[in-house]
Amino acid sequence: MQLVTTTETLAEACARLGEAPFVAVDTEFMRETTFWPVLCLIQMAGGQEEIIVDALAEGLDLAPFFDLMADEEVVKVFHAARQDIEIVYHQANIIPHPVFDTQVAAMVCGFGDAVSYVMLVKRLLKKDLDKTSRFTDWARRPLTDKQLSYAIGDVTYLRDLFPKLRDQLEQSGRARWLDEEMAVLTDPATYDTHPEEAWKRLKMRVKSPKALAVMMELAGWRERESQAQNVPRRRVLKDDAIYDIANQAPRTAEELSALRSVHGGFARSARGKAVLQAVEQGLERDTQSLPRIKRGEPLSPEASAVMDLLRVLLKAAAARNRVAPKLIATADDLEKIARDSNADVQALKGWRRELFGEEALAVKAGKLALAVQGQSIVTVPHSSAGQSPQDRGGPASGRKRKRETRALTLDDTMAHKPTDA
Repeated sequence: MQLVTTTETLAEACARLGEAPFVAVDTEFMRETTFWPVLCLIQMAGGQEEIIVDALAEGLDLAPFFDLMADEEVVKVFHAARQDIEIVYHQANIIPHPVFDTQVAAMVCGFGDAVSYVMLVKRLLKKDLDKTSRFTDWARRPLTDKQLSYAIGDVTYLRDLFPKLRDQLEQSGRARWLDEEMAVLTDPATYDTHPEEAWKRLKMRVKSPKALAVMMELAGWRERESQAQNVPRRRVLKDDAIYDIANQAPRTAEELSALRSVHGGFARSARGKAVLQAVEQGLERDTQSLPRIKRGEPLSPEASAVMDLLRVLLKAAAARNRVAPKLIATADDLEKIARDSNADVQALKGWRRELFGEEALAVKAGKLALAVQGQSIVTVPHSSAGQSPQDRGGPASGRKRKRETRALTLDDTMAHKPTDA
């Protein structure tokens, strides 16, 4: 392992790494006190080479590293790549490509939802990793031997994981599934931050359309302020204060200072004045132009019954195909499909539609039913769901059978739904 602290040494190492077909990459960063992550270390392993780049070394130019990340002839292998790619994109305005994310690949190969690096190394390489240095201060210098040993382990094992997962994908015919996921991961739009959309990060509800308009203005102002000052959002204005201000809509410093979520001095500060201005801008917005928020609207009894069936179908499809359920569809996807058969969700696109979406729509349309067959959930045509074995030409009801099939249809699910009094 080589610790790189100069531009010349980095250029030489990247030139050697660029001769290999792939390079394993990881980063260590800090962002507790900043909006943008502070890149502290870069670890790379390829061929027989292993290096750690001290990104905080004085006078170091990371251009050779960024050139390697942009080299189309070298596959960049990450585990849970999103934050690593975000750092490269923010610092150099490039997206590493092509990319292979071992966490996503493991989910496609059936290792479960959001599989950890430690677990993957243990299962595929039979190695145990020491993660005690995971939350260390990577900005402090000098780095200890324990820190360096931990950091390089994140790429040396990654280098060994890649061929195993790649082979599993090719043998199962699922390589194109991963290609679809990597297309999203390497899309610059995934990492673009638009202040006018910052309100979508907020999960709590507001009381009225006017409150929503104020919240949108406040969230946008906070995002711009946080980026410009390079401080965490909470340092500018906490989430609970945004909700409080949006719902109460204070118009004066006195009204703002009366809120429990805002300390007294803030109301008369420059930021306090900016907040009041954002409130006014929100109140002036035409509520008819606001986006319609469907989240939180109760599902109809019919849609709720559909969602119950889709949950079961999702688990069955995931188990049958050995794919993590979370990768196929989220709970939000299921709710949107239950509401609308033409919902714009990933579960109804690409390989997900082949694996789950088509059956989901057929179940919703009443064309398929779910059945318990032995220890498995299977789909059967709805026309035969309620028929007896004799009607289907099967064995007589008095004859002993090894397996019993019980079908569940939308009508059955609705029968168990409580009705309004």
